[in-house]
Amino acid sequence: MAVSEWNWYIEYSSQYHGYLYAIKKHLFSDETPFQKVDIIDTFTYGRLLILDGKTQSAEFDEHIYHEALVHPAMVMHGKAEKIMIMGGGEGAVLRELCRYENVEKIVMVDIDEKVVQLCRKHLPEWHQGCFEDSRVELLHMDARKYLEDTDHRFDVIISDLTEPYEEGPARLLFTREFYDMSKTRLKPGGIMAIQAGGFSLDYLSIHAAIRNTLELSFNNVRSYHTFIPSFDCSWGYIIAAEDDTPLNISPGQIDERIDSFTDELKFYDGETHAGMFFIPKDIRKALKDDKTIIEDGKPVDFE
Repeated sequence: MAVSEWNWYIEYSSQYHGYLYAIKKHLFSDETPFQKVDIIDTFTYGRLLILDGKTQSAEFDEHIYHEALVHPAMVMHGKAEKIMIMGGGEGAVLRELCRYENVEKIVMVDIDEKVVQLCRKHLPEWHQGCFEDSRVELLHMDARKYLEDTDHRFDVIISDLTEPYEEGPARLLFTREFYDMSKTRLKPGGIMAIQAGGFSLDYLSIHAAIRNTLELSFNNVRSYHTFIPSFDCSWGYIIAAEDDTPLNISPGQIDERIDSFTDELKFYDGETHAGMFFIPKDIRKALKDDKTIIEDGKPVDFE
């Protein structure tokens, strides 16, 4: 993390571009076996979780990011009972999944135990105690190793991982080989939801590569996005499924499926869902023109 003598957090998205956040209080800074962790309080966005110099989650708008990641896949499926989370250290993905009474089991696999412990301590508004939910099984191991060894099948798999940078801890969780295996761990009618980088010039190549790679494994792949103020860009997600039937859902059907907890949501509903799947023309063209594929033996350098 770069902090100037004026106590600003500087996040560089490239060597030519970055963001400044005035620091109110510095709570934690250290390195785990997998990544560097900073937790700070800012004047603009409240508390921030920062991994390897990149903002992962902000108190002000984490609800936008996490509701957008979780609920489209859950409402499209309609009756998901068994869920897997890859990553999700803050516990906010858990929070959103625990709203569904029909969910029977959530397996959360996050390799970095220290980050999860820090989030449980410093980010209580994110997880809201959901780590203690009896339906949750928390594992600290490599998600790829877990999927290779398990015989469990899931209705929904949610990937809330850091981007696939060549030296990053999640690089092999975005490859063609990994998505092929993930598909075999989904039940019939299963859906995979992936956080897939921003729709800005800094991140669009990442989104395109993830989408292209998913299209080699799944018959139906759809991008969607929403603006995250603390990221200062529209952030991209991807839904992947074999069957397109559950993906064709109306705003009215969505509102019916979240009726029991809709008042608890700050961002997501049927109208919001519909809007997120409209992609601007220039972004559609850029995604179409990019042919990058991520493979185990052919990592992509996005830096």
